[in-house]
Amino acid sequence: MVIRVIVADDQAVVRTAFSRLLDTQEDIEVAGEAEDGEQAIRVAADLRPDVALLDIRMPKLGGIDAAREIVTASGGATKALMLTTFGLDEYVYDALTAGASGFLLKDATFPELLHAVRVVASGHALLAPEITGRLIAEFTRQRVSAPPVRSVEGLTAREAEVLVLIAQGLSNADIAARLTITDHTVKTHINRLFAKMELRDRAQAVILAYEMGLVVAGMQTP
Repeated sequence: MVIRVIVADDQAVVRTAFSRLLDTQEDIEVAGEAEDGEQAIRVAADLRPDVALLDIRMPKLGGIDAAREIVTASGGATKALMLTTFGLDEYVYDALTAGASGFLLKDATFPELLHAVRVVASGHALLAPEITGRLIAEFTRQRVSAPPVRSVEGLTAREAEVLVLIAQGLSNADIAARLTITDHTVKTHINRLFAKMELRDRAQAVILAYEMGLVVAGMQTP
């Protein structure tokens, strides 16, 4: 199965570099390119790619607004993978709420680029610890002040515990080891959790956990 990707970045050098690197892989095809957010939306609508690689800052329309439109218009079929830098940390939370499934640093290595595209295309969220471990906590703490619109009353104690561990960046294997349960049991808890809370992926689970106060800024993984 070939993963179809569009690359959107106003810097031609960056856009071309990412496109050429991705095109070297047999399982990845760069279907199109865009130099701004508005063009990215049009290209995504025409080509219906599996992944839209979007720079967060672009002229005319930024990557966050483009991601929101692309993900919504495709019914979630197109996954948004955001290109960012540590200098743009303040946009990470907004990107998650817009429907982004992952983040990739602009100075990412070739293996990191390929891994990010494949993970996001498979329907999983790419929540790299160096990005989310600090940023999601900090910017959620700054921005979330209203009472949560959903409660955890419908969750079992174990499902709530799994939600917290997801928000702390643990993988399924890590969660299984922490709770002394099997990987299969972890997946069952996650599937039920996502269904009950109407979550699309781990990115939304992270947002939910912070908004509900289950995880707070500065909390350390026990």
